[in-house]
Amino acid sequence: MNSRTFEVAAPGLPPRLLAIPVRTPLVQSGDDLPAMVAGCVHGIAASNDVICVAETSVAIAQGRSIAAEFVRPTFLARLLAQHAGIYATVNQPESMQLVIDNVGALKVLYASAAAAAGRMVGRRGDFYRILGADVAEIDGYTGTMPPYERHIVFGPEKPDEAATAIAQACGAHAVVVDVNDLQKVEILGASAGLVLAAVAECLRGNPHGNSDQQTPVVILKYRPAPGSPAKSPLAGGG
Repeated sequence: MNSRTFEVAAPGLPPRLLAIPVRTPLVQSGDDLPAMVAGCVHGIAASNDVICVAETSVAIAQGRSIAAEFVRPTFLARLLAQHAGIYATVNQPESMQLVIDNVGALKVLYASAAAAAGRMVGRRGDFYRILGADVAEIDGYTGTMPPYERHIVFGPEKPDEAATAIAQACGAHAVVVDVNDLQKVEILGASAGLVLAAVAECLRGNPHGNSDQQTPVVILKYRPAPGSPAKSPLAGGG
């Protein structure tokens, strides 16, 4: 069931591109996510459409989340989390502790010092650039709907394979995406034959709803207006 439709207006893209959020059941560990998504988009998605699935849902279905109460932050984790930015995914001690457990305290200290130095000259993102994509994809627990409001979610495993499985189940194209309200879009995985830059532009306004909207799936549709190119701007690339 879709709750709202967004008409996409992006530079370089033709009119009549639509982003349709689709409500899903609550995703849980062990769910057959491709089958779930296919059931939700049945009758809405066509073969030329792009099914965009939030990476958090993919990771949760893969069992890649942990309740914050099972993490015991050290003094170092608490100290570093205090100095993380308000939008940082590691501004909770539990998330920071998982980063320390993942890459080691010395590397986290080095990345934190480099990030602080970078901010002094107006450069941001050094912490995540140094520690890598796996750390950057760790989501803090603020703002996620129950029962995951106190869960920390890791990045999904093999997102290209996950996107391909969703595409095959739905009979359409598919991507696994990390999108936020700061207009940041990262496509973590995709089925073949998509123009990823165009897909990312369509998602810049964040039509997903991962909280009580419960719409972690978005369908991108192209319905060409008279005089517009008949071929979808979203498909046909590598």
